Amino acid sequence: MRPIIDIDHVSKRYDSGTVALNDVSLQIDEGEILALLGPNGAGKTTLISIICGLVVPTGGTVRVGGHDIRKDWRAARKLIGLVPQEIALEPFESVIDCVRFTRGLYGEPPDDAYIERLLSSLALWDKREAKTRELSGGMKRRVLIAKALSHRPKVLFLDEPTAGVDVALRREMWQVVRELRAEGVTIILTTHYLEEAEDMADRIGVINRGELLLVKSKDELLGEFGKKHLTVSLYEPLRALPAELAGRGLVLSADGRELGYAYDTRAERTGIAHLLAELAERGIAVRDVSTKQSSLEEIFMSLVEEETA
Repeated sequence: MRPIIDIDHVSKRYDSGTVALNDVSLQIDEGEILALLGPNGAGKTTLISIICGLVVPTGGTVRVGGHDIRKDWRAARKLIGLVPQEIALEPFESVIDCVRFTRGLYGEPPDDAYIERLLSSLALWDKREAKTRELSGGMKRRVLIAKALSHRPKVLFLDEPTAGVDVALRREMWQVVRELRAEGVTIILTTHYLEEAEDMADRIGVINRGELLLVKSKDELLGEFGKKHLTVSLYEPLRALPAELAGRGLVLSADGRELGYAYDTRAERTGIAHLLAELAERGIAVRDVSTKQSSLEEIFMSLVEEETA
């Protein structure tokens, strides 16, 4: 299957000398959700802007649905919907007219039945005649999504879509995203809520300083880079870690009632059985044992810190 987005050695260097993107290559399959993660200024928005035709790259090519974004930009752009970070709406225009107008910009004929379904799915139908300046920040962000979907795009970019949105609305918006994916829409999102990426994405890309560090499936990323953390709860607190256990990577909690131990699940031997045996030999009674998998946030931070170091 041909990828719906093909990014081939794309770079962006500004006249000031700043390199926003450096030789980025990436293929995105139709119908998948890809989360792009990276700190502020990493190049996420620049990459999205290039794909959407808003920024001209200094090197490389991008194809959307087989259309070169520079040579055949009309066809490529028609396949794309973009929800930007910044909220920019005509303040005195009604919600429904705002969405209708955007649909018309793409040369699509009027379709009030579709517009009604779209606004209803985003809980905007009751606000259809309201001026956008009267809406809350969360409602305005919903209008941006409705505008982006007004022409039924095949690809939807969500650049920090839940920034400043309350928890309830965030859940509603992600339900809409799931429904869109079920309809075959390809979704590329950036977010600072890493638990959202962990929950929603099929694949995760990490970008930093303009370079794409990796792109892997969520399960592969968690399996390859994730560690498990063992917590051993003790019946009696320890004043200090026994000298015989020093150098084993154990961490004693401040109250002395827990021992922490990080281990690699891929290793042939985790050392857990040996550790528990040593504790028993020294008369250290264990109350309970629990494990916790590294989160995507912890993996992301370790990757970015490693790249920065």
